[in-house]
Order: sequence, then C-alpha cells, then structure tokens
Amino acid sequence: QVQLVESGGGLVQAGGSLRLSCAASGNIFNILIMGWYRQVPGKQRELVATITNGDNTNYAESVKGRFTISRDNAKNTVALQMHSLKPEDTAVYYCNLKNIIRDYWGQGTQVTVSS
Repeated sequence: QVQLVESGGGLVQAGGSLRLSCAASGNIFNILIMGWYRQVPGKQRELVATITNGDNTNYAESVKGRFTISRDNAKNTVALQMHSLKPEDTAVYYCNLKNIIRDYWGQGTQVTVSS
C-alpha cells in the first residue's frame, strides 16, 4: 500500500501565500506522476497541477503564474507553492500519486482564502 500525507494548509488572506507538502511512503514503485487536485463542496475534484518523473509540469489555467509544483524523487515528496491566493482558491487540496497500477490519494488539507 501507499500512504500520502499532506501538510501546509490553513487560512490566509487574499494575496497571501501558502506551501503545501505531500510525503509518500509504503510500497512505492514506478511512480509516473504526482500532483495536486482540489475540491469544493458540490463540485467535482479538479486538477491543480501535476509533475512527471521528468519534471514536466501541467497547470490548471486558473493557477498558472501563481502556483508552482515541485518534487523530490529521492524523498518521494511533492510540494505546491501558492502565491497571490484568491478566495476562489478555497478548497480541500488532495495529493495524488499515479503509478502503473492505480491512483493514490491523500486525506486532503483545507486551504481557506479570506477576502
């Protein structure tokens, strides 16, 4: 099994910054992509950013230029640096890991941006 543990969420004012971190442990092998998704009540979970083993990144249009995803393959961690946060960024953020078998999800961390 694979465990993903997120940290770094919280409450911040609009225009502020937060950094989310995710550590993967357990039976980790053949990781293809790590990333972050977010979800608000009543809506589908949506992609925020992903990063491949080769450090190719993909961002949602709404966060381009404000968020940066990075990973440390040696430590099996992925981070999301968020700047210029907006109230519409408020959501539960989930860490995701994809290997050749399946997706794994963290428990989620709440990010709340006040106006």
